Amino acid sequence: MAGMRQSRFTLGGGVLRAAGAAFAMALLASCAGVPVTEPSELPAGEWRLDPRHASVTWGVRHFGLSWTTGRFDAMDASLTFDPQNPEAARLTAIAETGSVSTGLADFDGVLRGSAWLAAEESPQIVFTSTGIEVTGERTGRVTGALTLRGVTNEAVMEVEFYGGNFNFLEGRDALGFAGDMVIDRRDFGVGNLPATIAGNEVRIHIEAEFLKE
Repeated sequence: MAGMRQSRFTLGGGVLRAAGAAFAMALLASCAGVPVTEPSELPAGEWRLDPRHASVTWGVRHFGLSWTTGRFDAMDASLTFDPQNPEAARLTAIAETGSVSTGLADFDGVLRGSAWLAAEESPQIVFTSTGIEVTGERTGRVTGALTLRGVTNEAVMEVEFYGGNFNFLEGRDALGFAGDMVIDRRDFGVGNLPATIAGNEVRIHIEAEFLKE
């Protein structure tokens, strides 16, 4: 009987813990609203990248057979945003070249070397917007100056706006975007392999959340 009472107590405790966890999850879910996608309803001001909810990934063709992919693990960005005049927004985004990662340590070392990203001489890739065009209800085209390996060229980023929401975990408003950019590595002197081995086209994809300063 004592063993049965203990089993029932243990079972009851497990049920209570599960119910408590379910209640906590429901409470958290109730705090998260539906993202606002109308820019005019969002607060103006300065925004900073939330690096815990951001990624910069890239892909290059390998022998024309597949896409070799990688990412940058260290990044930063700032955004000045006026909902009444979204085309006047200003964006600066930075990726640390030394943080390049493909999951292959030896290859990462090659990419950091002088023939490719030259991480020691040029520790940052910097994109600074020079103009923004609204192309749809939630899309835009950002033109800017991209600096890589000390070489600066014009680059274009196609942007999708996911919306804004209140991040109750941070206690601040948040915005979400995705961005896509295609560059030719030869324009920046990146790499010493022919296109038949490593493609010249580099596709860059960005996922980013910004927090209100």
